[in-house]
Amino acid sequence: MAVRNQSATVTLIDAPSRNRILAALPPAELRRIESELEPFELSINHVLYEANAPISHVYFPTSGCVSMVNVLSDGAVEVGTIGYEGWAGLPLLLGDDRMPSRAFVQLNGTSYRMEADAFRRSLESNPTYARLLNRHSLALFNQAAQSVACNRLHTLESRCARWLLMTHDRMRMEPFTLTHEFLSYMLGVHRPAVTLAAGVLQRAGLIRYTRGKVNVLDRAGLELASCACYEITRRNYNRLVGS
Repeated sequence: MAVRNQSATVTLIDAPSRNRILAALPPAELRRIESELEPFELSINHVLYEANAPISHVYFPTSGCVSMVNVLSDGAVEVGTIGYEGWAGLPLLLGDDRMPSRAFVQLNGTSYRMEADAFRRSLESNPTYARLLNRHSLALFNQAAQSVACNRLHTLESRCARWLLMTHDRMRMEPFTLTHEFLSYMLGVHRPAVTLAAGVLQRAGLIRYTRGKVNVLDRAGLELASCACYEITRRNYNRLVGS
């Protein structure tokens, strides 16, 4: 998988309230951690964490999408997706400083980030903050578990519809960029299969997918084409983190 590391230039950024976890904090707790948060632009392909390398920062996306991918000798598969509903840097919460997956920016967006040491300190005096981080971590685990079942039991077209809906939710704009390469990681298949699955949805009038750009033409129809895993995952996030 060719993912290049590149510097990110901070531009105009969304307010912290665009991230669900930061938005749910009591004002006093948000004020205590605000000085440790810095704007950080999420530029497509930028690597946030290399597998098994020390984690320097945690990230709170306000738009865009971060993908966690396990890279093996015979391919790569996405194991988790994080958008404005959550945060990236789970091992630091659990007492470790690295993860086995590579985390990189799948879709352009904005975020706030916090240095690892400051993050550890921030947990001690902010109980709501720590609780929300834990609840998002459980939601992320549930997402991964649901994906395992989904990949085993459901058709490629319904899985493709599910991932497009999840990406559409996080982007808050159209069209959004989604290359065949990224979609193949998300679905755990080779690119020719991605072309076939996306073609089925496009011929049904649900999406327009050209040159790596996706327009959702019929959101309700795409939800009907998806397996139940999309709604299960969405409800789980809303219950644990808030809508």
